[in-house]
Amino acid sequence: MHRVTTVSELNPNPIQGEEDDAQYQKFSEKSIYPDMDAEQIALQRTKTRATILTTLSERVNPETDDIEKHISKSPDDEPQNEEGLPTKDDGLEFQGVDPELVTWSGPDDPENPRNWSSLRKWNSCAVAAWYTLLGPFASTMLSPAVSYISEDFHNENSVLQSLMVSIFLLAWALFSPLIAPLSEMYGRRPVMNISVWFLLCFNIGCALAQNTAQMCVFRLLAGVGACAPISIGAGVIGDLFDNNDRGKAMSIYSLGPTMGPSISSLIAGFIVSNVSWRWCFWVLVIFNGVIGIYGGVCLEETYAPQLLKNKAKKLRKLTGNENLHCIYEVATGETIAGKFEANLTRPILMLLTHPMVFGLGTFMAIAYGCLYILITTFPENWGGRYGFSSGIVGLMYVTMIIGYGVGIVVTQFTADHIYYKLTEKNGGVPKPEYRMPYLFFAALCTSGGLFWYGWGAEKHMHWLFPAVGCVIFSFGLVPVFFCIQNYLIDMSPRFAASAIAAASIFRSFFGFSFPLFAPIMFRAIGYGWGSSIFAFLMIATGIPFPMFVAFYGEKLRIWANARTEKQQAKRDKKNFARLQRQQKKQADTAASNYNAKLKNEHMNSASGQTTSTASA
Repeated sequence: MHRVTTVSELNPNPIQGEEDDAQYQKFSEKSIYPDMDAEQIALQRTKTRATILTTLSERVNPETDDIEKHISKSPDDEPQNEEGLPTKDDGLEFQGVDPELVTWSGPDDPENPRNWSSLRKWNSCAVAAWYTLLGPFASTMLSPAVSYISEDFHNENSVLQSLMVSIFLLAWALFSPLIAPLSEMYGRRPVMNISVWFLLCFNIGCALAQNTAQMCVFRLLAGVGACAPISIGAGVIGDLFDNNDRGKAMSIYSLGPTMGPSISSLIAGFIVSNVSWRWCFWVLVIFNGVIGIYGGVCLEETYAPQLLKNKAKKLRKLTGNENLHCIYEVATGETIAGKFEANLTRPILMLLTHPMVFGLGTFMAIAYGCLYILITTFPENWGGRYGFSSGIVGLMYVTMIIGYGVGIVVTQFTADHIYYKLTEKNGGVPKPEYRMPYLFFAALCTSGGLFWYGWGAEKHMHWLFPAVGCVIFSFGLVPVFFCIQNYLIDMSPRFAASAIAAASIFRSFFGFSFPLFAPIMFRAIGYGWGSSIFAFLMIATGIPFPMFVAFYGEKLRIWANARTEKQQAKRDKKNFARLQRQQKKQADTAASNYNAKLKNEHMNSASGQTTSTASA
């Protein structure tokens, strides 16, 4: 095969000057394939692509034993993105096969998000964290204002009052699976940026709503806008950081789902007591706009396949060679409909059939549902039972913020310390199960906090007593997100997005449904037994199964992942078969054109010789 300097060595920044123009011309079609005509070039390209597709297709039909052997290796040996092609380093191995393949210049290419500078990584991590904070922040912004809104809208139905708050989370459960394929097709950055402005538009709608129906519809649509950061924010963290460095980033990212609802409720409490409930939404719109502008300027694309597609597109423009391509443009056989179908069904299947996703997802879902129970019961408890004003009721959310703040610091240090120590004892080989030990403590804290808060309110003890219970619960909630999300990413990097989406759908349904019936239940059986029921659920789901996962879960994880991998291997085999059929047609056409050209040349040559003989 004709060997030239690969296009991956190019710097796809805008060129300046004649020297740069000359440099890029080296990668034109004629420079890569000198002494070849169009038919020969087409034939060579089809052979090259057939070699790549054959190599990849042979890797997607392993036996079950081979799958389990592969899964038992370090997670860093697996594909790190949702495209999941069976090639390491985004096709770098095929540089010597295909001179027109655009990939990284090497394993240490600084343009690969995993190799970015710390400042550049943390910048994108910070934007993802702010974006993710925005959705939960918006979800409870009207919680302290529900009574004022209901009074204006003449709504006395307690379920509808709770629905105005929780319907925001229903959108996350229903629409989150649609976001992942969009981020695969267009990248993280545009999807997240557009979603923030979509959220802003319907937050404006909430501020202008005139009745309960309008408020519920606008809240649902605003929740759709908040889906993207919740669904793919953890994917941004996975794009940037490996197992060893992900802990701190995930702890910062976890601030959004946990601290966001409390901060917004704190602010809204003072707004409704001093201005108007509509200003809760106008403040939210301002905050939304500031974050949208900040993210639009500072957020970079972090999804490696999309970065390579962008690089290939830019190089095609700079070099004039329209056949430059990355591995994800020539070897991804999944159709658009197939991507949506897979991303809609795989999270549900993993939730129903993967024991790790179901077991840990159940604990996270109950914990998240309890968080929204606390938030929605604050106005009735502190305002009704303790007689606090709206502003002071809002101030009580500080208890949860304190718990989160301390929890982030302690969790990040302690959980990572345990993880590194266990990895060191295992000869430096990390395992996802090393994320679990600290989760036992989380179950004890969250359940203990609920007991403390519920019985303190039930017995009408000094307000500091139930307030401390809120601090303890919030402290324990942080490792629930930290440990479980890290485990789901480590468990199967290729299907991390689906596993997190499954857990997100599950917890969103619980966050939506718990506030609808919890206030009624609390009024019927009291705060003490109402909180105790959820505390017992936390213990039942947060200790036995995580303990089993920590000590005996490796075999179960490998078995469950092998089944998922085998199902995906069948899909990949089908997709590669489709690509190979298409490639065979192109190869046959190229070969036919080349043979026709040779035949014409032979006939012309023979005709010329006949004419020469006749003249002589």
